[in-house]
Amino acid sequence: YQVKRVALKFDNLPPAFKGMKILHFSDVHSGSFTNKKAVSGGVNKIMAEKADLVIFSGDLVNDKATEMHDYLDVFSRIKAPMGVYSTFGNHDYGDYVSWPQDGVSKGQNLRNLAAIHGALGWRLLMDEHVTLEKGGQQIALIGIQNWSAKARFPKHGNMEKAHAGTEKFPFKILISHDPSHWDAQVRPDYGDVDLTLSGHTHGMQFGIDIPGFKWSPVQYVYKQWAGLYQEGKQKLYVNAGFGFIGYPGRVGILPEI
Repeated sequence: YQVKRVALKFDNLPPAFKGMKILHFSDVHSGSFTNKKAVSGGVNKIMAEKADLVIFSGDLVNDKATEMHDYLDVFSRIKAPMGVYSTFGNHDYGDYVSWPQDGVSKGQNLRNLAAIHGALGWRLLMDEHVTLEKGGQQIALIGIQNWSAKARFPKHGNMEKAHAGTEKFPFKILISHDPSHWDAQVRPDYGDVDLTLSGHTHGMQFGIDIPGFKWSPVQYVYKQWAGLYQEGKQKLYVNAGFGFIGYPGRVGILPEI
């Protein structure tokens, strides 16, 4: 697990939030895990950062909520003074297996997974926003369900609903699993969203990521696929993911915190 530190500067960030430390992780894919001790080691690294706020940007499981049962004790250790907030990614909806599974319907599986976020102590944001307060000042944290500009991935999210009521806040952070959402809807329609946090691509779990040079085959599908991007005053950070799916490992693009 590679801890990457990124300093972000915004002219419109309220002074009380200056120096705030956000820990962002994504794409756990618990159904792929085989080494609980190693996963626990990754969570130890998360906790060692002592972040003010923790964000998880989707894909907790591959398909089924039951994949998390053996890992509840590990991930429930993640805490932060300002809270832990999460969203759903495309895999969380169970779209890639046939239902029912073990007598559980697709809809029930999604409800079970939402309950697991709650059991972990995470606040799952389903097309909604919350107020973050510090030193008497406020910013908005918006969380949207999976919204992809790519045809084979779902558009479950409703940005209009999630954004409504945030106009009064001077600064806004958006959690949106799929980075294609940024160019397709966030930038053209929601220019007041300052920072978007995404995952989804895994950096294809294959490529080169060294100072001054970054390459992966996924860049031919996703314009923004790992790291920090900026257009005008808006910034997007794409996390390369905590877990893996398909190939049981990574080459060159390491698991990221």
